[in-house]
Amino acid sequence: METKINETAEIKYTAKDFSSGLDVKWCPGCGDYSILAQVQKTSPDFGEKKENIVWVSGIGCSSRFPYYMNTFGFHGIHGRAAAIATGVKLANPKLQVWVATGDGDMLSIGGNHFIHACRKNINLKIVMFNNRIYGLTKGQYSPTSEKGKITKSSPYGTVDFPFNSIKLATGSGATFVARSLDRDPKHLQEMISRAAKHKGAAFIEVLQNCPIFNDGAFFHLTEKETKGDNVLFLEHKKPLVFGANKDKGIKLDGLNPVIVDLNDGKHSINDCWVHDEFDDNPTRVFLLARFTDIPNFPTPIGVFRQFIKPTYDEDYVGQIESVIGKKGKGTYEKLMFGNSIWEVN
Repeated sequence: METKINETAEIKYTAKDFSSGLDVKWCPGCGDYSILAQVQKTSPDFGEKKENIVWVSGIGCSSRFPYYMNTFGFHGIHGRAAAIATGVKLANPKLQVWVATGDGDMLSIGGNHFIHACRKNINLKIVMFNNRIYGLTKGQYSPTSEKGKITKSSPYGTVDFPFNSIKLATGSGATFVARSLDRDPKHLQEMISRAAKHKGAAFIEVLQNCPIFNDGAFFHLTEKETKGDNVLFLEHKKPLVFGANKDKGIKLDGLNPVIVDLNDGKHSINDCWVHDEFDDNPTRVFLLARFTDIPNFPTPIGVFRQFIKPTYDEDYVGQIESVIGKKGKGTYEKLMFGNSIWEVN
């Protein structure tokens, strides 16, 4: 008898059940350790049996991830994780398919596969470890490195403009777009859990420290002394307020975000932009995503937007079933020796 994928009520998993037991080989202090720990802690709540979960990766430090998860996994080739994961999902739509990738792997050589996975709304969960550097290949600048970044491959500073991955995922059609931090375990757990429950292309950017080649890139967002003034937590139906004393707000002046002082006697929390992660209009997401491009603005973390639309894998399976219902199952012989043949003289 076929076992339903969600029959997990009788199974009580713990985080240990999702650990492969292999020695984890990342540099001491690497943010990847935290991401792995939060995934293992939240996996028991996915509502899936271990054998129905698959982790797919490409190439990079992050791409060792499948080895450390006690689930099925596939260590692919550079940049192809989204394409391989798409194939896995279409071959067996009952599987919950995750992608572990880095900013270089996913947004450089893998950029084309990424945008099309989002465009098609494949029911994948993509976790992108963003440390703004190529770590495995020893410190070249990546597609998310800031302009002017001095690295081994840009000794006088890169002249490239970086990708804004939130804009890219949103513009490409991802139906769940979020950001978190490696050093905020509870928040990261929440984002992972919410992505697991989403039906469609889910993308989480995790800002992650590389202690060897880009140490401290996000310390202004993670350290106690500076976090309050530099991080904006996005919460549904809550006003955009930040600051160590919650005394700063964001309001909209037309389509321009403006920081206001909530203690100046001129502004109050009622003037602040109220976040709506279910907004049908993606315009506000692009405005939020711009915050990281504007000097002195806080970095938003949380769910930027989520919505539901048909997934590619559902429509794909439905189309096949519909055609079989009308025409019956095809055969290899009919395909290869049918009427669609050409003779070349």
